Amino acid sequence: MEKTKAFVRLTRPPNCTMMGFAVVIGTTLTGSKNLSALWLNLAFGFLTGFMLTAASMVVNDYYDREIDAVNEPKRPIPSGAVRPGEALTFAFLLTSLGFLAAYFTNLWCLLTAVIAWLISVTYTTIGKRSGLPGNFLVGTCVAIAFIYGSLVAASLVKSNVVVFAFIVFLSITGREVAKGIVDVQGDRLRNVRTLAVRYGEKRAAVFAAFFFVLAVALSPTPWLLGLVSVWFIPLVLVTDSGLLACSSMLLRNYSRENARRVKNSVLLFFIFGLLAFVAGAYW
Repeated sequence: MEKTKAFVRLTRPPNCTMMGFAVVIGTTLTGSKNLSALWLNLAFGFLTGFMLTAASMVVNDYYDREIDAVNEPKRPIPSGAVRPGEALTFAFLLTSLGFLAAYFTNLWCLLTAVIAWLISVTYTTIGKRSGLPGNFLVGTCVAIAFIYGSLVAASLVKSNVVVFAFIVFLSITGREVAKGIVDVQGDRLRNVRTLAVRYGEKRAAVFAAFFFVLAVALSPTPWLLGLVSVWFIPLVLVTDSGLLACSSMLLRNYSRENARRVKNSVLLFFIFGLLAFVAGAYW
């Protein structure tokens, strides 16, 4: 039983569940009126997102096992609850299950799942320490879940989903840059080349705000192109106001504590943006 719990802990179930739901939400962004008829595809889509995220979490802990032995000795691998070889075997099993679920959905989903997995592994193995390129990889990993959802529901990527995915990419990238300010001391010790480490917290704050403002600038596009209804506007205004406020807060105060507040607030405003696209697609 303890061994099983250790393997479950490796996967970080909350993270996996969120990515699974991100895929399902991506299907709703298509505006499809008969999602109930696609229940099997939705189940496979959730399973793909869940399993591939779980696999990436396990691979991450495998590569960080020496660092975790110092900073997080109670994690499954450094504590000895799971051996490194067992972790890799487990990651292979999870990846296989994720690819299998994608295969049973459609071939476009399988291709996208493979690309998403490669991006995730690239981040885990080499991208994490690279700074801004690593931030881009994280943004891509999150954004691609919604694109995958569109492929699950429609076997193509709808235009409004593309715009949403790009806004997600910009917002998450900005959040990751802000997160670098929070983690600057530890990252400096581990030679993680974030913008905050390389250029200082002030410049990192400017970069983070830049990505947030770009996301806001792009947000009217779906409505201007007629991709969403007028119900999109009130909720997206909440998101835009929040991201602009976060940008202003970070530029005025780029301390570790304030960057942490901004990092957490962005997720809340991200939810309002998601609701805006769902409302615009269905009403």
